[in-house]
Amino acid sequence: MAFWAGGSPSIVDYFPSEDFYRCGYCKNESGSRSNGMWAHSMTVQDYQDLIDRGWRRSGKYVYKPVMNQTCCPQYTIRCQPLQFQPSKSHKKVLKKMLKFLAKGEVPKGSCEDEPMDSTMDDAVAGDFALINKLDIQCDLKTLSDDVKESLESEGKNSKKEEPHELLQSQDSVGEKLGSGEPSHSVKVHTVPKPGKGADLSKPPCRKAKEIRKERKRLKLMQQNPAGELEGFQAQGHPPSLFPPKAKSNQPKSLEDLIFESLPENASHKLEVRLVPASFEDPEFKSSFSQSFSLYVKYQVAIHQDLPDECGKTEAETPPNGPDCGYGSFHQQYWLDGKIIAVGVIDILPNCVSSVYLYYDPDYSFLSLGVYSALREIAFTRQLHEKTSQLSYYYMGFYIHSCPKMKYKGQYRPSDLLCPETYVWVPIEQCLPSLENSKYCRFNQDPEAVDEDRSTEPDRLQVFHKRAIMPYGVYKKQQKDPSEEAAVLQYASLVGQKCSERMLLFRN
Repeated sequence: MAFWAGGSPSIVDYFPSEDFYRCGYCKNESGSRSNGMWAHSMTVQDYQDLIDRGWRRSGKYVYKPVMNQTCCPQYTIRCQPLQFQPSKSHKKVLKKMLKFLAKGEVPKGSCEDEPMDSTMDDAVAGDFALINKLDIQCDLKTLSDDVKESLESEGKNSKKEEPHELLQSQDSVGEKLGSGEPSHSVKVHTVPKPGKGADLSKPPCRKAKEIRKERKRLKLMQQNPAGELEGFQAQGHPPSLFPPKAKSNQPKSLEDLIFESLPENASHKLEVRLVPASFEDPEFKSSFSQSFSLYVKYQVAIHQDLPDECGKTEAETPPNGPDCGYGSFHQQYWLDGKIIAVGVIDILPNCVSSVYLYYDPDYSFLSLGVYSALREIAFTRQLHEKTSQLSYYYMGFYIHSCPKMKYKGQYRPSDLLCPETYVWVPIEQCLPSLENSKYCRFNQDPEAVDEDRSTEPDRLQVFHKRAIMPYGVYKKQQKDPSEEAAVLQYASLVGQKCSERMLLFRN
């Protein structure tokens, strides 16, 4: 996927769905159906709007399942990182990683945790079969030069947009993230039965550790009474010998669990680096050979397949975006100087979108799929501190009918995208309907409609013969009746906003 800088528009080739293909989830030989387009370039704002309409990318191919016809409906799912609290199973994975790093402990037994989108390549294999039939004579460089020339001469025909593009590498990804506000546990005291339980009329027993801390605090107050007392008086509270519960008794935040301190003589060292997915970035280029070898090892071991060539990405750091910017990135997991996993992510105006994860099968015991998802949730929270509108973590597709893909629903709170009105609905409200039917409209308002539906198709932008023009002008030059049907289908799927910004390439 080439996310463009400098205000260049998205350029896409659209392929209307005609046939059914093999499903990568239920293995039905002819059950999968989706519409797709090849993105010669794509702005981050356009892709943000597309995934909010159920689209998803695999490399430069962007596809949207035909939800009411495909055998395994794929619902876009997003997690709310700001309210996220790790579950017991999530904490178990994080503790397993810490034990491995600190002491080199390797858990016994096999790991059943699924990596994020582990079957994505299989799922879209049928769609690539359709692409392979097409003879696309579109050179990206030629297209870019033609578009720039057209924009200079006919700039008024194209709607101007604020560039929301890519970024440069983080200066220090290894630094600890800012800790979020931990939720406070609430205990309800009940009167114990006679002869059982503690006597609530008496002060609670205090742990020896708390008593030692209190003695130390009193000693410090005696040495510097003014400094200690000022802190209490400034808040309007008198000094107390029985302070609130120690902070250690509060639930740990996700960041506390991830970045728990390790001993100086730790067995292993783990470092996570964020690098732009671009050969123009020196760090990406220098590590590409090792990363590519890992990808081949993963594909052969897990999917018995070979990887596609990595696409080029250009970068830009907008003033109102996160420090790292927007675009496609690799989060590289370096263990003792060796890459053991790579999480491919897109940083978009409103979210971090998990694209794919590949890892060294020799380290499957670390549940790297779950671990990387938790790291990406924490990373989203970090980006939110600088860019408030970036507050969601998109996990790809939730497939209720596929047991291996239902695990994504364990990252709570999360929402599913209604396939008809494109509004977000809490997953708890969706699950009862999905138990009864594979395909569901989650919006309970029968009068609700798609607010961004295509209402003025003539305003759709077309790129034809090195010129940009509205579809209303382009269609007067065409005589093929099937042309209009394909263009109108494209407009209905991408929505009015994207149809006016993106350039639909027509030969």
